[in-house]
Amino acid sequence: MNFLAHAWLARGGSQAFVYGNLIADGVKGVDLSSWQPPVARGIRHHRRVDAFVDRHSVVREARNRAPAQQRRHAGIALDLVWDHFLAASLDVAARDALVKRCYRLLGGWGAPNRLSPMVPCLIGQDWLRGYADFDFTCRAIAGLGRRLSGPNHLEALIPWLHSDYLALSEGFRTLRGDLDNVLSIPPVSASL
Repeated sequence: MNFLAHAWLARGGSQAFVYGNLIADGVKGVDLSSWQPPVARGIRHHRRVDAFVDRHSVVREARNRAPAQQRRHAGIALDLVWDHFLAASLDVAARDALVKRCYRLLGGWGAPNRLSPMVPCLIGQDWLRGYADFDFTCRAIAGLGRRLSGPNHLEALIPWLHSDYLALSEGFRTLRGDLDNVLSIPPVSASL
């Protein structure tokens, strides 16, 4: 799961909880004592979601369908593809509200050093809305691959993502239902 999906699953939580979900990939280690408790809970929730997704049969099956040479990198591409399917499935008002909330939190509260260079691009180029378009998502996957060392294995996955699109879409519906049932957060106060 990527930014949009993590925010969607955390949407019932406080601003600080959602923020923790958004920045978790930029936070190293298990000691979260330097973070406000609701932010730390958000970081832990994000990690729990990632563990659930990585073990899910839909994700394991999709990785197994990926080309053997890029299989090891397929999980990264799938995280963005799941955001694509979520963005495409939400009604425009719900998607826009969620995206605005994400941008407000990331833009106003900042991001850990590992994420801080990317956040202005994410907001300025409106990546989270862009994910609704599959071609945009594929360009984002290729761009991410350019930031990794060595050959661009992520870009090499794009033909497979196109050819496997229907199976990935069906898998996402299953994955989303399981995530919504198991890991969505019930609404709480919008305060910190």
